[in-house]
Amino acid sequence: MRRHLTGFTLYELLITLMLIIVLIGLGLPSFSAIAARNRLHTEINALFHAMHVARKESIMRRMVVSLCPSIDGRTCKPGRDWSQGWIMFANHDGDSPPQIDAGEPLLQVHTVAENVVISSNRHGFTLRATHKRATNGTIVVCDVAGRVTPRALVISYTGRPRVTLEDRRGKPYRCDD
Repeated sequence: MRRHLTGFTLYELLITLMLIIVLIGLGLPSFSAIAARNRLHTEINALFHAMHVARKESIMRRMVVSLCPSIDGRTCKPGRDWSQGWIMFANHDGDSPPQIDAGEPLLQVHTVAENVVISSNRHGFTLRATHKRATNGTIVVCDVAGRVTPRALVISYTGRPRVTLEDRRGKPYRCDD
């Protein structure tokens, strides 16, 4: 009596592997774009939330609250590159550009994810209690590889942030803005 063996032939296995490789090759670029979009959204949401918290804290504490770029999470870094992270602190002396001094409490520290570039047209943002205006400006958040459209966080004189894809001329933001 002869037994009949079942299974895949080498030809069938190679065709199946080729189909899997093609499907993975088509899916990976879209997956990397999804991951980049999620990183971008995470950073823009963190900045948006930080602006709201700073605004609320300035009103609640009746004092100046500032955000500035930081590398070490303890001091403000000069310049307009926010790609390493930022800190939020109670700015008792109200210096401009903001610098954290001895005795000024640190309220929040944020480290930026890899592959994200954040730049601003300001060295820092200062939010004051209701009787004075805040620092207005724009923070542009970009993907290093350019897989995702850059987004900007525009902060008004009242300290209210909004997210946008286009500048006031109706043109999309670029990472070198």
